[in-house]
Amino acid sequence: MKCSLSDLYIVDSMPLKVCRLSRANRSKVCQEHIESAPNFGFCVAQDMKYFGYKLHAACTPEGVIKMFDISKASLHDIQYLNDIQGAVDHCVLVGGKGYLSQQWQSDLFQTSSINLQTPMRKNQLNFKGLLPSYRKVRKRIETLFSQLCDQFMIRRNYAKSFKGISRRVVTKIAALTLIQWVNFSAGNKLNNLKIVIS
Repeated sequence: MKCSLSDLYIVDSMPLKVCRLSRANRSKVCQEHIESAPNFGFCVAQDMKYFGYKLHAACTPEGVIKMFDISKASLHDIQYLNDIQGAVDHCVLVGGKGYLSQQWQSDLFQTSSINLQTPMRKNQLNFKGLLPSYRKVRKRIETLFSQLCDQFMIRRNYAKSFKGISRRVVTKIAALTLIQWVNFSAGNKLNNLKIVIS
């Protein structure tokens, strides 16, 4: 199924640690409410166990974040598709292997006309690779997460409450989006984030 870039979104997640593993069991960071307290999770991409939260995001192929959420670290990536399902429809959604599920693919298509495209595992029956155009576009969100980490230091959080951490994440994503808007208005490359505003 081919679609225009305006009908395509990329989805992924990244870890947000609140403290080192050795301090996790005695940490009081963000423990004010059990519903929003951090917990243990595992990041497959970095082969890393961590204590904290997970940032989920969906962006356009140009790198503009359309929606995002913060969840407990233990929440499986595929659960974020519930939020996406209520926010967009009639589009193609490109994700990593963490979103691989025939049941979800079928459900998203039937309820919201969302065509979920993920790479298959090589040992799956009827294996077929992800289209090269989707493979290329999926790298955009990984680059975006790298920019958020390196230039906006989104993983460096000294907040002691969940409200504090979530405000800092929202502020950093808003700053990224503002720079993209300034670039767009000036006719510059959208994701050239090192700019001088005069």
